[in-house]
Amino acid sequence: MNNQPPQYSKGTISIALVHEALATAQQKELNLTQLLHNAGISIEMLHSPKSRVSVSAFAQLWTEIANQMNDEFFGMDSHGMRRGSFQLLSKMLMQAETVKVALNQMLQFLNAILDDFQSTLFIEENYAYIVIYERKSTKNMFAYATYFMLIHGLICWLSGQRLIINKIQLKCAAPLDDHDYKVRFCENIQYDSNENYLQFDANYLKIPIKQDQQSWYKFIRQTPENLLVRFKNPYALSSIIRKSLMQQSPEKWLELNILAQQLNMSEATIQRRLKSEGTSYQQLKNEIRRDTAIELLSTSQKTLQEISDELYFQDPSAFHRAFKKWTGVSPGSYREQS
Repeated sequence: MNNQPPQYSKGTISIALVHEALATAQQKELNLTQLLHNAGISIEMLHSPKSRVSVSAFAQLWTEIANQMNDEFFGMDSHGMRRGSFQLLSKMLMQAETVKVALNQMLQFLNAILDDFQSTLFIEENYAYIVIYERKSTKNMFAYATYFMLIHGLICWLSGQRLIINKIQLKCAAPLDDHDYKVRFCENIQYDSNENYLQFDANYLKIPIKQDQQSWYKFIRQTPENLLVRFKNPYALSSIIRKSLMQQSPEKWLELNILAQQLNMSEATIQRRLKSEGTSYQQLKNEIRRDTAIELLSTSQKTLQEISDELYFQDPSAFHRAFKKWTGVSPGSYREQS
């Protein structure tokens, strides 16, 4: 058995978000089959509610839709965010001295481009808020999340570190499943609120901009994939445990009682804290295996036996059962669909 950890996946995206991304393209009667094919996503996956796609596949879908519609905001605003807008914005913001200056310039830029969203940076005591004012009706969660993702992903890159989001409050109703949003942003997302805002520590505003022309080329080559990866609090217990798991092969993953000893915590404390963060130890292990299996099935030529061994399943039939439970389809069918 190989003792090296697998090349773990950056994560996966639920099929529900693929549906959201395609909504306006469908209204405009674009060829959805071709869009999905170009992104390496089969149309059959749309009919499997538990199915998930790799971050790279969703990023490619975003690019395909942007190219077809000439809109980097999925056609969700009255005025399109034309191709090249984000590239121009990111290049312009490297000249800013601090996160505060960059953030103000970013919001001014987006206010000039988009018609339905107008936003401002608001500071109160120890907290900073990005507040969205709507010029038209309330959007759905996917629209707000995409908007915040563009801003937050770019600011994290400019500052060279993760900016931890404390809270998001939105006017829209909660989606049927907001797990992916909580993974990307934070656990504390409140719906049906009186206003739209994202809150973070005001001290981040003082951080100097750390990027240059060379790092910008790399960032743009990896966009939008780099905007989709998880940016949750790295100090959360779930993030600490997830990071530890991803540094080892699954055969070396500790039982909870041994992990508790290493962390100088009781098992009950670990379980309680993970539950408060919306997960469990078993769920963290399942998600790492699931996402990596999806990545390997989509992008590698490894056999099901090899993937099963790499993820330390007892045998391929155990891998088959687990994968079908996670995604609603068998690993063989998933590979064919991809």
